Amino acid sequence: MAGRRSVGRNVHIYKSSAPEEALGGLLLNQSVTVKCFLFMLDILLAPSDAYYVSLRGSSVVLSASDQRLLQPGDYDIIPISPEGKIVITDEPCILRVYSRTSTQRLEKFRSQVRSRDGKCVITGVVNPQAQWDLWTGFQAAHVFPLSHGTLFRQSGLSEFITNRTGQEDSGINSCQNGLLMQPTIHQLFDSFDISINPDDNYKVVCFRPDAFGVDGRILDPVCRNPRDERSVRDELLRWHFRQAVLANMRGAGEPYFEMDFPPGTDMVGEILSGPQPAERMETELFLRLEEVKY
Repeated sequence: MAGRRSVGRNVHIYKSSAPEEALGGLLLNQSVTVKCFLFMLDILLAPSDAYYVSLRGSSVVLSASDQRLLQPGDYDIIPISPEGKIVITDEPCILRVYSRTSTQRLEKFRSQVRSRDGKCVITGVVNPQAQWDLWTGFQAAHVFPLSHGTLFRQSGLSEFITNRTGQEDSGINSCQNGLLMQPTIHQLFDSFDISINPDDNYKVVCFRPDAFGVDGRILDPVCRNPRDERSVRDELLRWHFRQAVLANMRGAGEPYFEMDFPPGTDMVGEILSGPQPAERMETELFLRLEEVKY
């Protein structure tokens, strides 16, 4: 499964000095503008020498102000100086799996996200049963995953949570780190198949074939009202989008992980025979230990 994020790509990225060796690419849906593409390239590239980008076979240089939709094709990254170097970042992309934990510790998180949003903030589907506190078909999703709480503190993202209960509370279970979603959308979000770019009018970007019609939608304002102390933090959405770009566009992409384990499935066996088995087991064990701690 390790290379499957590259399947179906119709945008490919190259250094002009190595025109046959793709640095990465993108399966292009209709939400990505030229401006957004260049923004994503800035995420992919380590601090490099000045460069420009051109569609191969065209003399047109892409502009950071161009809001036209990107065309499929091969794109060359060309250093302005003949000695300039183009380097892909080695910034880590975290291992993330679909989180379905349900603990006492998360009850407040879930309740506050439900109360604030009342709908899937990606698809816009409203929960008509919210008035009776019935939430079948809707889940409170963490933007930054619960399984990486140490990294949440170390990265400084905890500091953007303004409703922590004290120094010992990282804020990872704050509703400011949550969004209400339908279960399928939650799974796609946790897999970095969809993300939200807060620097592009909160546009939803789908990195896989858009089976649910969410690509190009705008994150519902109900969860990001700047006058609401409970609103989701832009810094966390920005982190998630950055991770999605790294997961989907660099090289062959990060591996996909099996998430469908019906009763009777040898879950451990499937994990151990899949990609990154040690890291995957560590993450799964953490989530299950969280369930029994409370």
